Amino acid sequence: MVKLGRTIKLRLYPNTSQADGFLDMTQEYQRLANIVSQWVFDHDFPLSWLKINNHLYKNIRQESSLNSQMVQSVFRTVVARYKTIQKQMKQHPAHYKTTDNKWIQVPRDLTWLAKPISFHRPQADLVRQSNYSFVNGMTQISITTLGKRTKLAFSNKGFEDYFQADWKLGTAKLVHNQGKWFLHISITKDVADFDSKKGPNIVGIDRGLRFLATAYDHQGKTTFFDGKKILLRRKKFLENRRHLQSKGTKSAKKKLKQLAQRENRWMTDVNHRLAKTLVAAYGTHTLFVLENLTNVTFNTDDLPKSLRDSHHSWAFFQLELFLTYKAQAVQSTVVKVSPAYTSQRCPRCGLIEKTNRHHDTHEYWCIQYQYRCNDDRLGAMNIEILGKDWLNGVKRPKIQTLRLLGKPGS
Repeated sequence: MVKLGRTIKLRLYPNTSQADGFLDMTQEYQRLANIVSQWVFDHDFPLSWLKINNHLYKNIRQESSLNSQMVQSVFRTVVARYKTIQKQMKQHPAHYKTTDNKWIQVPRDLTWLAKPISFHRPQADLVRQSNYSFVNGMTQISITTLGKRTKLAFSNKGFEDYFQADWKLGTAKLVHNQGKWFLHISITKDVADFDSKKGPNIVGIDRGLRFLATAYDHQGKTTFFDGKKILLRRKKFLENRRHLQSKGTKSAKKKLKQLAQRENRWMTDVNHRLAKTLVAAYGTHTLFVLENLTNVTFNTDDLPKSLRDSHHSWAFFQLELFLTYKAQAVQSTVVKVSPAYTSQRCPRCGLIEKTNRHHDTHEYWCIQYQYRCNDDRLGAMNIEILGKDWLNGVKRPKIQTLRLLGKPGS
């Protein structure tokens, strides 16, 4: 079994008194989180909730109006944030160039932090039943404040199905955004795991800019997801951003922030819809094979100059994340393989030759086997082949370098 995780967002409708109570509670939660974060920073990062509790709980309970359960939640919130940063630093080591022009990679940990993690926005993590619960036949929600609990109406529009299926409600986060109050609730559900022994469908997916994704399945069918409209809209965002940056005024900076948020929401929606389409198209028991694109950049010579920085900011990892959890929901899975030579290897004879790929015509032409096809399709084909290797027990599939001319099929 595998545990699926989701987050549902409820819109809350507090009156003025209730909204003031929420604001007081979230500000106090924020204040304590910064105090605890400073203590963690000053004491060599003890990321144990129990250790923090033993040192700070008594003093905090004496001077804060937050109840016992909420104080414990503060400790867990701070520890979770530091662990997230710790994981990110481990995934992205530091790089520097030596005097002889060699790049050195240095692992990073929390000791690299120059100052403690800061909690800038009022927030509060609420434990189900202890800090929040649904009452009156699921028509109201009861939430803890600094004083007594308060009951109020809510809307679960778009998330109704999650209350009727076998989803378990977990910890919730109380959020204040643009004058509105929301409750983000984490939910989980156990589903059957992907079974690699039952002959799953294999789909190789090549991600890029000209095509957001090119999918090649085990039956030899190729599906292209055009990215031209996406690139044009990104160009428009870039033009607007440069125009606002040239002004440099306070109002322009505010609009720049709003523009960035709008672009992020749009990109997230694009990746959500693409992942949903892929899962719906190939169904259950599918092995989706992706390249591991960490620290990989794309050739952008065929793009307009204004768009050649797109590969630095396009959310390839986000698409991978969305596809992974959507695939799990239908007993499918995602595996990552090495991207080396996937755009240079002939899938017919195995020859690896960089010059066989012609960027100007988006075509691959094998000089040995005379095999010709679209270069994005070729990448997806090679990725699909690596997926077969993974099913056959190869832990880290990658294309072996074969550069000598040999017989076709060798």
